[in-house]
Amino acid sequence: MSALPTDFGDTGERRRTSDAPLLITGLIDEETVQSITQEAWSALIGDDEFLVPLPGGLPDDAISSWVEIVGPWTGAVVLTCGRATAEELSRCLLAQHAPPVLDDEDVQDSLGELANVLGGNVKALLPGPSVLGLPEVGTDSPAAHPAADPADTCRVDVLWRGQSLTVTVQGSAGAPSVPENNQYENEVPL
Repeated sequence: MSALPTDFGDTGERRRTSDAPLLITGLIDEETVQSITQEAWSALIGDDEFLVPLPGGLPDDAISSWVEIVGPWTGAVVLTCGRATAEELSRCLLAQHAPPVLDDEDVQDSLGELANVLGGNVKALLPGPSVLGLPEVGTDSPAAHPAADPADTCRVDVLWRGQSLTVTVQGSAGAPSVPENNQYENEVPL
């Protein structure tokens, strides 16, 4: 009689529903979020574009882009900046293809792409299989609603070209780690 295989290819940690939820601050730190953000900036905005880790106040016209991550840790990665900064970022991403006048769709696509890259890099550092949602853009982001547990939030405030930006990795308190109605059913977890 042969032994049954015990390795079915699932590298994710098994958790019971009674286990305490994972907190982002136990998985990554601000230095890691800062590094991910700088690497994304260098790759997408330009090698000579630097972020200065200094807090600054966001303007009243702040806009955010975010992606949700669902897995052993569930939450969102959120990029927040002022409207003028979002337009500058869009021009950098579009480079020579930038139209003389940017429309809202150009800005939303650019911010969504930045959030997607940031979220994908955060997801890569998390335990177990996770899925990354589609980018969303708006003024009412998950970061506008603070997490119930501040230990489940990792926030980095930076300046880019003298303008304030915030990257927040924030857990969804009490969210299920695997949704019953999986809206990400077509995504292949890595």
